[in-house]
Amino acid sequence: LGGLFYTAIRQQDMAMILGGTAILMAMALVLDAGLGWVERQMSGGRNRLPLPVKAAGGAVLVLASIALVVTTLLPSHTEGRLTLYDGDYSEVKLMHAMVELLVEDKTDLDVVILDQMTQVNNHNELKGSSPSCDLMFSYDGTVLTTFLGLDTADIPAGETLYDFANRAVQEREGLRLLGKVGLNNTYSIGVTRSVIDRYGAARVSDLIPVAGELDFGAEHEFYTEEGSMKYQPFVDFYGLRFRSAKPVDVVLKYSAVESGAFDVMVVYATDGLNKRAGLTILEDDLGFFPEYYGAFLVREDLFSDFYDTAPNLEQVLELLTGQVSSEDMVELTYAVDVDGRDVVQTAREFLIKKGLLDA
Repeated sequence: LGGLFYTAIRQQDMAMILGGTAILMAMALVLDAGLGWVERQMSGGRNRLPLPVKAAGGAVLVLASIALVVTTLLPSHTEGRLTLYDGDYSEVKLMHAMVELLVEDKTDLDVVILDQMTQVNNHNELKGSSPSCDLMFSYDGTVLTTFLGLDTADIPAGETLYDFANRAVQEREGLRLLGKVGLNNTYSIGVTRSVIDRYGAARVSDLIPVAGELDFGAEHEFYTEEGSMKYQPFVDFYGLRFRSAKPVDVVLKYSAVESGAFDVMVVYATDGLNKRAGLTILEDDLGFFPEYYGAFLVREDLFSDFYDTAPNLEQVLELLTGQVSSEDMVELTYAVDVDGRDVVQTAREFLIKKGLLDA
């Protein structure tokens, strides 16, 4: 239910929020009624149960509770199936849905998509000697800075971020990136319509002389000191001195900017909610933010493991290489996050439009 509430708040979907709340209330009422019955049976009264029966009943209740928790944590049976975890953003959900549709259409493999995970947790489940999934959609910049703990300064001269990240993750973790799908979901700076109307800003450097009149907003993570792609290095790099810098929960930041809480906000370039909020993405004219090109991160032994069932699996996955531009993803995430369209159906229609799937 955590994923449901995360999505509902991000999309401002009140029906989904109320539905999730109703489920929680029903679970609480059932649990309360059950515990109340047990308490009455094990306490005093004319029909008091013998002590051994009480002890046995308590033990059964404890074991049942433990079993319920354990079964929710155990992975589903996925042997012989291509396994992914769902993403916590619509962009990843859409790309994983495209994998499911293409692989099941063009191979004999079944695909299973498990409960959603963050990028970091998904990566942890993918690497190592006993992975619980086979691939994930990520970004070369995320692989470099978040997964490997490296920085753009570590990239040798003449080598691209993508090539360096791909080489490093192969050497360190036995994973590799497939071809870039096209989109570049880097950090970007978005400004409200009032900033455009008042100052005509088109580039980040256009904010330098007026930053003292503007309020900046971003999720808490952007203000941490871990990594170079953060608030203080950003404002120092550009020489920006905003009137205020406000942290906000990542789920609530679009609601905050729409309510006028701040004028300038750090966003992801391909997020459809930028369009809903009426934000204009400024050009990073001095080149502070690195590229974050989307690509599938896979186990190196993935294709040999599934060769008997799907000898063409790599070719099928590479069908998405170069097919999903940043502009495409803005429209796709807008359809899901703003228009409330189904992820799988939206992905299917896109693949049909691209000629990758039959109607």
